[in-house]
Amino acid sequence: MLSMVARRSLGRRFGWMWGAYAVSAYGSGLGLGAFGLIAIRVLHAGPAEVSALPAAGLAVGALVAVPLGPWVEFRRKRPVMVTMDLIRFAAVLSIPAAFALGWLSFVQLLIVSVIVAAAKITFNAASGAYLKLLVPPADLLVANARMESTTWTAVVIGPPLGGLAIGLFGPVTTVLADAVSYLLSAMGIGAIGGSEPRPGRADAAGASGGGLLDGWRYILSHPVLRPLFFNTLGVNGLIMATEPLLAVLMLGRLGFAPWEYGLAFGAPCVGGLIGSRLARRLVARFGRHRIMLTSGTLRACWLLGLAFIRPGAAGVVLVIVLQLGLITSIGVFNPVFATYRLDQTQKDRVARTLSAWSVSSSATIAALTALWGGLASVTSPRIAIAAAGLLMLATPFLLPRRDRTVRPAAPVPASTAS
Repeated sequence: MLSMVARRSLGRRFGWMWGAYAVSAYGSGLGLGAFGLIAIRVLHAGPAEVSALPAAGLAVGALVAVPLGPWVEFRRKRPVMVTMDLIRFAAVLSIPAAFALGWLSFVQLLIVSVIVAAAKITFNAASGAYLKLLVPPADLLVANARMESTTWTAVVIGPPLGGLAIGLFGPVTTVLADAVSYLLSAMGIGAIGGSEPRPGRADAAGASGGGLLDGWRYILSHPVLRPLFFNTLGVNGLIMATEPLLAVLMLGRLGFAPWEYGLAFGAPCVGGLIGSRLARRLVARFGRHRIMLTSGTLRACWLLGLAFIRPGAAGVVLVIVLQLGLITSIGVFNPVFATYRLDQTQKDRVARTLSAWSVSSSATIAALTALWGGLASVTSPRIAIAAAGLLMLATPFLLPRRDRTVRPAAPVPASTAS
């Protein structure tokens, strides 16, 4: 039962990690879309510039993160997580500081986007590996479902409050809250305590020798991770490529207020909370592969409808309905997929594999966001959103059609490593 899942204890140390994640998630929820909003409302940027902002940040951030993935593999993960949180705190805090002094520029937004993207990739690689150390394999789905439900709860509450805060206190208010959340997250991770073993020589040798190439080789040689890899790249890239275009369309051409925009994308996130809470029950009843295939297919059915938004209350309702369907499907899929990916990855390759996955995802999102920004400039935001929606319908063909679970091989002992 869901109530039993909610009460199940995963220990004090996971509680601190979950709490730190929650604080950071709520800060990010408040600041969701804030950079684009500042670019539109303060710096008067157009569709190409607004699309270039996340695209450049992700692309350069991914390049910066390439050497960091192998570096994370043979270091203790908790200090890496704290460091990445502190870097993001300092970078994001510079935006309200520059705004207060009248120095804010589009270039600064780009630089901060790069720093945040690189730190996020590194943090996620470290946290995924650390979670596998912290939580027994049988509890990984519960842990990932709690993280996922926290994310969606934060997005339900954050954007409407963020839109209201921007209307009352100015455009950089939520950015300041986001910066503080990284500081609080670093403090929470530091409070986890306990000992963390230093990765052994075999881990270090593999990380320094293979690097992210080893992570990509591992993904591409895996019979189920490989199709999931290409599926998630396509789905995430197409969804994120339309985000700045929807902001331009709704906040600019259709004249929606910031609070309406926040409500339209915040309220449906209750579907993510529901989906993530249902994931464990659905897997227990129908099996992991069937749930991944079904929820992964359902994700593809909603994006096309966003091309038909109209002004007024009807437009807000349409966005809410479409986003509710999309996000509920994602809420079920994500914790099941994240748990499966950890299960299928060797312990001594987790950081490199997750880093390779994140770098690829960031690069794909960057490329598609830039491409769709250019398409919107040549045609219109509506046409570009419709094109993304049509391509999205093809992504289910990249899902694995059969359950081909592979048991990860044991790490190679240092004495026999070549």
